[in-house]
Amino acid sequence: MSITIEFCTSNSYFGTDKVLQTLEGKYDCQVIEYGCLTSCGQCYLMPFAYVDGDWVEAPTAEELLEVVIRKLESFRDGGEES
Repeated sequence: MSITIEFCTSNSYFGTDKVLQTLEGKYDCQVIEYGCLTSCGQCYLMPFAYVDGDWVEAPTAEELLEVVIRKLESFRDGGEES
């Protein structure tokens, strides 16, 4: 099963580009970066992504990577994260 993770290009100044590269290199997922995810203004507030359509966010890019990895692991384990 391939999970899609979507990032906003405008969010990269938080360091999400490094998160994107880490995920592409280490996990079986499809990572897509868009110019805009229509989350009007959110990209300027904090790092975020969509993991299989679910919104995830964190105060830093490093923490976002941890959140995304936990989400990926929850899919791998067959259940949703609580």
